[in-house]
Amino acid sequence: MPRFSVIVPAYKVQAYLHDCLRSVLTQDHTDLELIAVDDASPDACGAIIDELAAQDPRVRPVHLPENTGLGPARNAGLRQATGDYLLFLDGDDTLAPGALRAIDERLRAIADPEVLLFDYARVYWTGVTVRNVRAGLLAQRGPAGTDVPEVFRLADRPELLRLLMVAWNKAYRRDFIQREGFAFPPGIYEDTPWTYPVLLCARSVATLDRVCVHYRQRRRGSILRTTSHAHFDVFDQYDRVFAFVDSRPELAHWRPVLFQRMLEHLSAIYAAPGRLPPGTRADFARRTRAHHRRHHTHGALGRAARRRIRLRSTLLRLGACRAYGFLSAARRLWRGGRRLAGGCYRALRTGVLRAHYLLQRHRRLDPRLAVFAAYWHRGYACNPAAIEAEVRRLAPHLRTAWITGEAYAHTLPPGVRRIQPGSAAYWTALARARFLVNNVNFTDRLRKRPGQIHLQTHHGTPLKHMGLDLQDHPAAAHAMDFERLLKRVDRWDYSLSANRHSTLTWERVYPSGYTTLGYGYPRNDVYQRATAEDVRRIRAALGIAPHATAVLYAPTHRDYARDHAPRLDVGRVAHALGPQFTLLVRAHYFADGGQGPGVEGGAAGAAGVIDVSAHGSVEELCLAADALITDYSSLMVDYANLDRPIVVYADDWDAYRATRGVYLDLTGEDAPGPVCRTEDELIAVFREGGWRESTAAGRRTAFRERFCPWDDGRAAERVVRRVFLGETDDGPPVVPLADRTPAPAARPHGPPAVTLDVVSRR
Repeated sequence: MPRFSVIVPAYKVQAYLHDCLRSVLTQDHTDLELIAVDDASPDACGAIIDELAAQDPRVRPVHLPENTGLGPARNAGLRQATGDYLLFLDGDDTLAPGALRAIDERLRAIADPEVLLFDYARVYWTGVTVRNVRAGLLAQRGPAGTDVPEVFRLADRPELLRLLMVAWNKAYRRDFIQREGFAFPPGIYEDTPWTYPVLLCARSVATLDRVCVHYRQRRRGSILRTTSHAHFDVFDQYDRVFAFVDSRPELAHWRPVLFQRMLEHLSAIYAAPGRLPPGTRADFARRTRAHHRRHHTHGALGRAARRRIRLRSTLLRLGACRAYGFLSAARRLWRGGRRLAGGCYRALRTGVLRAHYLLQRHRRLDPRLAVFAAYWHRGYACNPAAIEAEVRRLAPHLRTAWITGEAYAHTLPPGVRRIQPGSAAYWTALARARFLVNNVNFTDRLRKRPGQIHLQTHHGTPLKHMGLDLQDHPAAAHAMDFERLLKRVDRWDYSLSANRHSTLTWERVYPSGYTTLGYGYPRNDVYQRATAEDVRRIRAALGIAPHATAVLYAPTHRDYARDHAPRLDVGRVAHALGPQFTLLVRAHYFADGGQGPGVEGGAAGAAGVIDVSAHGSVEELCLAADALITDYSSLMVDYANLDRPIVVYADDWDAYRATRGVYLDLTGEDAPGPVCRTEDELIAVFREGGWRESTAAGRRTAFRERFCPWDDGRAAERVVRRVFLGETDDGPPVVPLADRTPAPAARPHGPPAVTLDVVSRR
C-alpha cells in the first residue's frame, strides 16, 4: 500500500501533461502511485500516459470510454486508489519539487490528520511565479506570534474557508473519504460541493505553510475563464452544498457562512468580464435572486460580513443586472479618476522636487555632511556601513546621513539620520553633501558639483562579467545603456578595491579618471576583530545549537532565470546530513518578494533549516557559520578571510558561464574548495568529510592569498583617513596570512568528524 495516491485527470492538456506527470514521478518521496485518468481526450493525453506507464510501474493508467468531465474522471481515479492519502492534481499543473516529502513529514509529525491544507503559487505564461495572496492563513503562528493548534477542526479556524475552494490544495486520508462517501459531482464547479463538505466533516485538520502546487495560469483554454453558459452550473453545485448541510443537522450553524460565501462566489462570476455569454446576464441575475431567497439564513456573523450580505441582498432585490452594472461602472469611474489624480499628483511632485534640487545646487556645499547608501537603498549594510561607523569614530566633526526606505529603518544604528529616498531631504542631501558614498550608483539625475567627493565602494570581488564586459552578454545586460553607465562612472572620485584582480577589472570595465584605493574591503574588518564571545552571541541569536555545525548556503542571482526558484532542496540536504548540522539559508537580495532560494514554503521550518534571508548583516552570518556553500557569489572571497571551509555548488555552471560570463574557473583551479555538481555530491562531501580535508584547506589558502591580501582589519580606517580626513599614505601593508588573527572558529572545538554513509536520492 503506497503512502500517496496522486490522481491526475487529463483532457486536452497534451502540451502540459508530460510536465505534470514528471513532476510527480521525480519527487524525492517515491512511495506513491500515480493514477492518470485519460478522460477520452481527443489529443495525445492517452498516449503520453501509456508511455510513462511503460517506463515507471508506479503509473496506473485509466482510460475512460467517453468524456465525463473533471469530477467523474477524479471519481474513476478514486476507485483505483490504494494509498494512505489522496492528492488531486490537474493535468496542466505541477507538484513543486520536494512537495510530497514535505507533506509526508508534516503528516507524520502530527499523527496523520484527516485533511492537510497546503499552499500553491500561480505560474503565469510569462514565467512569473506569484504565491497565493492568502498564504498567511496557513501559518502556524497566530497574531503577535501566538501559537495556534497544529491539529484542529474547521470551527477552530473558520478563516480557512477564505482559501481557494479547490480539491488540489489538500491531502485527504483515504479512509476518511471512504467513511464519509465523498465523491465529485459532474459540472465545471465540481470542487465546490466536494471541498465544503470535506472541511466541515473532518475531525482533524492541519496546515502546511509551503508551496506544494504550481498552478498554471494559461493564456487561453481555462474552462473557468471561458465565455460559456456552463457557468450556470454553479447554482446546482451550491444546491448540493446546502442539501448536504441539511442532511447533517450538526452542521446547521455553518449555513450563514456558506450563504455569505455563495453570494461572494455568484457576485464574482457575474462581475467578471467575458465570463457570461451575451444575453445571459439577466438570466444569471434572476437565478442569483432565486438562490438568495432559497438559501437565505440568519446567524452569527461578524459586522463586516453582515454589511456585505446586506449590500448584496439589496442589490439583488433591486435587480442585479442594473445594480451590478451601475456598481461596476461607478467602480471603473472611481478607479480611473484615482489613476488620473495620482498621475497628476506624481507629475506635479516630480516637477516641484526637480525645482527644489536645482535651487539647492545653488547653495554652498555643506563640508561637514557625508551621505551614504547601499544596495539601492536596502538598509545599512556592506562597505558603506563599515565606513560610516568609522567616520563617526575618527571624524566626529562630520555629520552622517543614510538613504534608505522606512522598511529598512530598523537596520540603522542609533543616532544615524535616515533620509527617505525621493524626498525633498534626499535631493537636498545629494545637492549639498561634501561626501557621497555608495556601493552601487546614485540616481542618474544626480549632477556632481565641484568640491563633492564620490566614493564608489563596490560590493564584491568581480567573479562574473561586469560593466563594459557585459556588452558581449546581452541576456545578462538586460538592455543596459552603456553610455549612461559611463556617465555615472565619470562621477566617481575614488574606486575601492579589495585585491589586485578587482583593481585590474574595475579599471578596465569602468574606465574613467577616478583614483583606485587598493585598501581591502571595510566590511571584512569585522572578521579580524570579532571575538569568541561575539561568535557565541550571534549563533545564540540565530538559534543555532552550541554543538551544531552551521553551514551557510548563500547562492547568487541568475540573470538567465525569470524568477528566484530554489536551486537546492535544503530540506532534503538537512535531512540527509542529520541533526548535527544546521543549514542557514540566505537569499540573494534581488529575491525580496520571494521565499528565498531553497526556502520554499514549509522548507524554512524543516528540521535543521533556518531561513536567514531577512537577517540584516551577512557578516554576522559568516561569523556564525562553520562552512559556506555557495555557487558563484563573491561572498566566498569575504568568507575566505575566516579560513573556514568553502564548498562550491555549481549545478548550472555551463549555463551561468554562457549567459553571464566569468573571470575565474570556479569549478577548476580557481575554486576555493570542493566543487559539487549535484545534491548527492554535495551531501557526500559533507557526510564523508571532503569539505574539510587537507586538499580543500590548501586550495582555500591559495584563494586567500590571491583575493584577501589587504583585509587586515583596518580597511575602513584607511578609507576614512584618505577620503574624509585628507591624509595620504602608500596603501596598506600586505600582512602575511600567518600573522593575521581572523575571528575564532564558530564552534570551540571545530567541526565534528562526520563519517556517515552517503544517502542517495530516493
